[in-house]
Amino acid sequence: MKRNAKIAGTGMHVPGKVIPNSYFNETLGEDVDTWLRENVQIFERRWTEANESTADLAEQAGRKALVDGGIKAEDLDLIIISTDTPEYVSPSTASVVQHRLGATKAGTFDINTACAGFVTALDMAAKYIAADESYQHILVIGAYNMSKYLNQQDKKTVTLFADGAGAAVLSAHEGEEGMLASMLDTKGEYADWMGIYAGGAKTPVTEEVLESKTHLLQFVHKFPKELNPKTWTAMINELCKRAGIQPKDIGRFFITQININAIHETLDNLNIAHDRAEYVMHHYGYTGSACIPMALDQANKAGRIKRGDYLMFIGSGGGLAFAGALYKY
Repeated sequence: MKRNAKIAGTGMHVPGKVIPNSYFNETLGEDVDTWLRENVQIFERRWTEANESTADLAEQAGRKALVDGGIKAEDLDLIIISTDTPEYVSPSTASVVQHRLGATKAGTFDINTACAGFVTALDMAAKYIAADESYQHILVIGAYNMSKYLNQQDKKTVTLFADGAGAAVLSAHEGEEGMLASMLDTKGEYADWMGIYAGGAKTPVTEEVLESKTHLLQFVHKFPKELNPKTWTAMINELCKRAGIQPKDIGRFFITQININAIHETLDNLNIAHDRAEYVMHHYGYTGSACIPMALDQANKAGRIKRGDYLMFIGSGGGLAFAGALYKY
């Protein structure tokens, strides 16, 4: 049988600071709680304290995934961290986490495909294992610390985005479990529509930039409402086709948690019940590249997935970047 990458363990970590919707009613001077509950079903979220960093979140999620998988840090061959809120511009967040974990033989790198990052990293890790027998265990982490980049007066962003990290350990094995199909898709014409547009080489941070707040997250244009459901539906159908199964065969769907209505519309397109998807936005807000591994760990710990289940991962985020992966758990 061919070599594949089995999901051996999962973990998640969120900050202790809880921000309820009522916080924004006070800071923004209007009722945003009602809109958030009715339209995106976010009730509260977690934000880091001033001294909590992205590496802190990633480290704890990674430790929990290692324990869950029964794998020692020193047995890791590679650590991949997906984040667009890194510890530093350079060096990588993964190198910081590698040292903290004591993963002394692991190589490291970060990737940034915004909120599609964890699924992209999951795809990459599986292909490392499939292609090279020297890779036995790879730790994949999605980490998000977007509260550090929020304009507190921008209602469109500050009410949605939150912090957290999720992780999965992939282990080499020969068997049916593992990645069955994957795909990446980017619609680069939307690259300037949402993002953090200062702090890089094009627009270094200056006093003028700080004053204008362009170093913070911003929605520049409103995305077409149908874009995510249409793209997600097409990706799910294509991945199922490649694997020779039907969407109805999927045991659990893990989809970017920016808007519950977009997830429901996608499932409706596929004639799938809404409760077949895992949701974490209700109490954790929108955690970008962390939301899918957080949802995976939540489902794992709650017993909503079992070995042999087909799992569908669909991530999307700024860029616009899309990533899909179909696994047999």
